[in-house]
Amino acid sequence: MADLQTTFEKLVSSLRLLDALDVIIVAFVLYRLILMIRGTRAVQLLKGVVMILLATGIAHTLQLGALSWLLDKILTIGLFAIPVVFQPEFRRGLEQLGRGKFFSSRSTTLFQEEEDIPKTINELTKATSVLSKNKIGALIILERDTGLVDHIETGIPIGAVVSSELLINIFIPNTPLHDGAVIIRGQNVLAASCFLPLSDNASLSKELGTRHRAGIGISEQSDAVAVIVSEETGAISLAADGKLTRNLDEQSFREYLTNLLVPVKTSGFTLFKGKAGS
Repeated sequence: MADLQTTFEKLVSSLRLLDALDVIIVAFVLYRLILMIRGTRAVQLLKGVVMILLATGIAHTLQLGALSWLLDKILTIGLFAIPVVFQPEFRRGLEQLGRGKFFSSRSTTLFQEEEDIPKTINELTKATSVLSKNKIGALIILERDTGLVDHIETGIPIGAVVSSELLINIFIPNTPLHDGAVIIRGQNVLAASCFLPLSDNASLSKELGTRHRAGIGISEQSDAVAVIVSEETGAISLAADGKLTRNLDEQSFREYLTNLLVPVKTSGFTLFKGKAGS
C-alpha cells in the first residue's frame, strides 16, 4: 500500500501545469472534430475504421497470423485512402477554421418523439397528393441516420416545421425555391433548392428524368428516403437504399413511408443495427 502511494505521489509531482493544459487542448480538439463530422457520411466511415482497428487488435492478441496480415494490409491501404474518402470533411473543417466556426456548436436531431413521425408522414401524404393531382414536380428528402449536411449547405435555409402547405408552396412552378430538393430532418424543413448527386446506375429506365435520378442517387450514398413526384405524369415514387418504388397511391405511399421511418423494435444486443423498414 505504501509503495502504491509513493508511486502515485511521484506521478503527481512529475505532472506540470502545461501537461494538464496539453491534455485539455487535445481533448477539446478531438471533441470539436467529432462535432464537425457528426451529421455527415464520415460518421459511418469512421465506424468502419474503428471496427477494423478493433479486429486488428483482437487478431494480434489471439496470434491469428493470416488474419493479422490481411488486416495490416487493409490498414496500410487505408492510410492512403482516408484523405480521399474524407476529402469533403477535411475541406469543410479547414473552411470552418478559417471562418472561425470551428469553435461554434451546432445540433443535429431527428425526431424528438416517436409520436412526431405520424404527423410528418401525414403532412407529406397530403402534400404529395395535391402535387400529384396538379402534376407539380417535387423532390423531398427525409434524412435518417446518415447526415446530409453536405447537401443542406448547397440550398437555401428554411428552418420551419413540416406542413403540407409549406411544401406545396415551395414547389409551385416559377417560384424561387421550386428547383432542387427539399431536405427534412425530423419535423423540420431544413433547406430547399438543394443540389443532389445523380445516380450513375446504367440499369435505370431511360424514361427517368433528373429528379428521379437525384432521388435515387442520394438514397445510394446515404440511408435517406427520397419522395419524388413526376412533373410529367404526377406519379408518386419513393427511393430508398438505391431502389425506386413507383406509381404509389395515397394509401400505399403512407404505408411505405411508415415502414421506412418508424423504428423497428429489437430486443437484446446487436452489433450492427438494421435500417428501419429494411
